Amino acid sequence: MRPGEIVVTVQQVRALIDDQFPAWSDLPIVPQPLTGTDNALFRLGADLTARLPRAPWAVDQVATDATWLPRLAPHLPVPVPVPVAVGQPAGDYPWPWTVVPWLDGRNPEAGQDHADLAVDLAGFVRAMIAIEPMDGPVKEGIVRGVPLARRDELTRRSIAALGDRIDGRAVTAAWDEAMAADEWPGPPVWLHADLLAGNLLVDRGRLVGVIDFGGLGRGDPAVEVRPGWNLFDARARAAYREALGFDEATWVRGWGWMLSGSLYWLADLWDSISADDRDDTIRSIGYIVRHRHD
Repeated sequence: MRPGEIVVTVQQVRALIDDQFPAWSDLPIVPQPLTGTDNALFRLGADLTARLPRAPWAVDQVATDATWLPRLAPHLPVPVPVPVAVGQPAGDYPWPWTVVPWLDGRNPEAGQDHADLAVDLAGFVRAMIAIEPMDGPVKEGIVRGVPLARRDELTRRSIAALGDRIDGRAVTAAWDEAMAADEWPGPPVWLHADLLAGNLLVDRGRLVGVIDFGGLGRGDPAVEVRPGWNLFDARARAAYREALGFDEATWVRGWGWMLSGSLYWLADLWDSISADDRDDTIRSIGYIVRHRHD
């Protein structure tokens, strides 16, 4: 666990439910596998999920989800986890938390035929982009969705730190190309900003839900290119690109975001991640560099 993370138990969730939502006190609570570092999930009966932050950096999402998902959901083509209740800190659990609908489906796996999923996901991204701004939060700092140029210093520092563990010359040439791409010319648009396989739900190859809006906000839609490089094969990536309809500059910034994030993660965590994770990330970086013009 990273500093600040906590373990959330079934006993804690039972006490919170019994105290704050007694109408659900007779429902079984089943912990779900941990697939990230932000939240602990517990299935509550057949139709609900208790979602509890595991670390301070995840707490703000409770308010963000409760404020914005009810307003965004009617405009989206698949279900999203709109909170049905917001719980408060109590006992030995320190933060607010939510209860959301249980959404059926499974996570897509790399190596499968995802051409249909690519088209569906592009439709979801375009629906997000089309939603009115509603004074939603605009991305700040160096997080996913800000202008890519704000990542330049960090990315070059990461390349230097990795030294000969990567092909620094080829990676730098690719990064220079990304930095030369035109910036997003329009106003900030709504983004999910974390379209990992673990945040997508599919059934028989089609998208049936999108979860975990921890990156929600408005910014440059280039970050939504991400699944083209971390989930889809060449055929599905081509289908995704066509269905998105992004211009060349936005597509370039998109793979630039993938490079920047992977380089920083690898350089920052080199000593604490497994050799397999290091090798996988190096292969991913090399793949983007080699295939960015495909």
